[in-house]
Amino acid sequence: MLNQIILASKSKVRKKILHENDIDCVVEPSNVDEDSVKKSLLKEKASPEIISKNLAELKANIISQKRTGELVLGADSVIDLNGKIISKPIDRKEALEILESLNGQTHHLISSVCISQNGSMIWSHTDKATLTMKEMSKEDLKNYLEKISDEALYAYNVYQIEGEGRSLFSRIEGDENTIMGLPVKKIKEYLNNYK
Repeated sequence: MLNQIILASKSKVRKKILHENDIDCVVEPSNVDEDSVKKSLLKEKASPEIISKNLAELKANIISQKRTGELVLGADSVIDLNGKIISKPIDRKEALEILESLNGQTHHLISSVCISQNGSMIWSHTDKATLTMKEMSKEDLKNYLEKISDEALYAYNVYQIEGEGRSLFSRIEGDENTIMGLPVKKIKEYLNNYK
């Protein structure tokens, strides 16, 4: 198995997942302006899956243009609530609004990964998990947010499934690594067969 790649993301969780799966990575964030790309794709009526895949591909391609010959992994996750994309909050007020919109609802978390080489995608995969949030009072939601650090809140949207966020849900269907932003089983399958 090829066991070293470039990770085009500053996500500590994604790096940790790769490390736990014996995939060595060098981190080189792409610094893509995700919001402007999302807005442009939404104007074109792109599905949440297409948005997630396009962002993962863009991130990987940008770095792989600079890192000739090397494999670059890009990743992106989006929350899809009844066809509406929910982005990361810009402040705690918006985080509370996002939690209120998810409150008592079922939503999908879509994670896409892309491996690029020499500026072009050579492999991609998109996975989806379904999460149902408990019905909670505004006070409970505020109490939850008080337990979450700024770094966690702005990096991983409004919940971290591997931490306090698990307590928000009555039902979780899907791969936990997908929910954390990296469907690593499929990445390992690809790298195992890479020639």
